[in-house]
Amino acid sequence: MLQFEELRLELLESEKPLSDLAEALGLTKMQEEIASLEAQTAENGFWDDIENSQKVLKRTSMLKKKVADYNAIKTLYEDTLTLIELADAEEDESLFDECRDGVKKVQALIESMTLATMLSGEYDNNNAILTFHAGAGGTEAQDWAMMLFRMYNRWGERHGFKVTTLDYLDGEEAGIKSASILIEGENAYGYLKSETGIHRLVRVSPFDAAGRRQTSFASVEVMPEIDDTVEVEIRPEDVKMDVYRASGAGGQKVNKTSSAVRLTHIPTGIVVSCQVERSQHQNREVCMKMLKSKLIEIKERENLDKIEDIKGVQMDNGWGSQIRSYVFMPYTLAKDNRTGFENGNINAVMDGDIDGFINAYLKMQSQANLANG
Repeated sequence: MLQFEELRLELLESEKPLSDLAEALGLTKMQEEIASLEAQTAENGFWDDIENSQKVLKRTSMLKKKVADYNAIKTLYEDTLTLIELADAEEDESLFDECRDGVKKVQALIESMTLATMLSGEYDNNNAILTFHAGAGGTEAQDWAMMLFRMYNRWGERHGFKVTTLDYLDGEEAGIKSASILIEGENAYGYLKSETGIHRLVRVSPFDAAGRRQTSFASVEVMPEIDDTVEVEIRPEDVKMDVYRASGAGGQKVNKTSSAVRLTHIPTGIVVSCQVERSQHQNREVCMKMLKSKLIEIKERENLDKIEDIKGVQMDNGWGSQIRSYVFMPYTLAKDNRTGFENGNINAVMDGDIDGFINAYLKMQSQANLANG
């Protein structure tokens, strides 16, 4: 049948990209490295060095996941091809939708994994720290910041990443004024760094008795989590520390002592805060880690030679500076201003389905890099 033959030919076009992906991943070398690392775990004294053994296990797990992900795509490709040929032979039109969905899924997975191989930045493999700030729009903006907070939490969960809330400041009537989360997983920063910027919401406000349409803004900042091996010099006199009582999400887990910590880096005006740890000392340690991460992120993004070149970061959290718009009324559409990528299923987007936006940005950056040599 013609429709199945067209699907078969469309799927066969993915054969070379699938082969190219194996080469880009270095699949053969990867399997050799897995064997070598597993041999190390069997050596005498391996478990005596806890720090090294943890690194070896983490590396092994990461490599195995990449191999498993590739093999899953290859298996889906082969199974879909078999199903198409079977459906064609049996002239079973009821299988067409399943075959077509299989082809689309293979194409999407190859594209996504290929883009992941392009994450070659120094910190792309790191965990990501996301900070949310409500912008212009009062209660409506604070509710919007909360919606974004939930969206990225759901994105992390969809990818099997661990998501931890670092800081959370309730809004006056609803939502949040600000919050920070840590997303732990392979290439978390590489994927999410494109999400930095102003996010714009258009909808009929549930907080407006007149039911008028309103526009609100919230900012998302993304920075790599920096480990202790990265040296960042911060002079004690350049940091101002404030302590306050933790609020907790929705007023929960309220701390009776002033253990929450806010640090201000005086030269740049950068502010970070943390309230999730039990003690003031622990919260300050997390804050210092966040501050170092933010300084590194700015230095990398602005192509500066050294941290001292950072003059201060001020983002206009309002009209005209948004990277993406989310429209709920009079139609439903999420559209990225940089890539033009859009998704009309706004509920899916708000539930964490943002891979299309991320992949479109990575593809645009990859093409730009190729064009620049």
